[in-house]
Amino acid sequence: MTSFMDKGYGNTSMQDLKKATGLHPGSIYCAFENKRGLLLAALDQYHQDRNTEFTVFFSGQRPVLIELRSYLDNIAVECQSCDASRACLLTKALNEVAEQDEKVHAIITLHLANWQQAITQVLQKAIDQKEISSERNANARAHYLMMGIYGLRTFAHTHPEGNTIKKLAEQLYQDVCR
Repeated sequence: MTSFMDKGYGNTSMQDLKKATGLHPGSIYCAFENKRGLLLAALDQYHQDRNTEFTVFFSGQRPVLIELRSYLDNIAVECQSCDASRACLLTKALNEVAEQDEKVHAIITLHLANWQQAITQVLQKAIDQKEISSERNANARAHYLMMGIYGLRTFAHTHPEGNTIKKLAEQLYQDVCR
């Protein structure tokens, strides 16, 4: 995953994958057929890892809005770090590969739909618990939040300095909660 996030799919060579996995190219081909197969496996693993992380943030142990703030703070830290291992593989693959590969596009679309559904459920819980107003529905808030997170990740590539990302994440939080 890190190799694909760091260099992108097209710029990741078999030598990069050999170094990252510790496997010889022949073993990679046996296990995954080709580099695309490894990308598909990486996308699935990335999705599982992010789902686990999401579940931890939204465990229900604290009020939803505190969990949401922690989640956005974590994303801001990821964005500020410019660390490839903390980048969004879905975004990278969507921008680079999905237009040319229907299967990759379908997998990414499914993963993003699952993430949106999870965010919608969290925001609906906040509405139900009267932590936020019911004036805007949870689905509209989830769309806005996802757009904002992708905006943060994109913006961070050219503006990772200082507290800019953290301030933008705070503004996103305020906008979603109003």
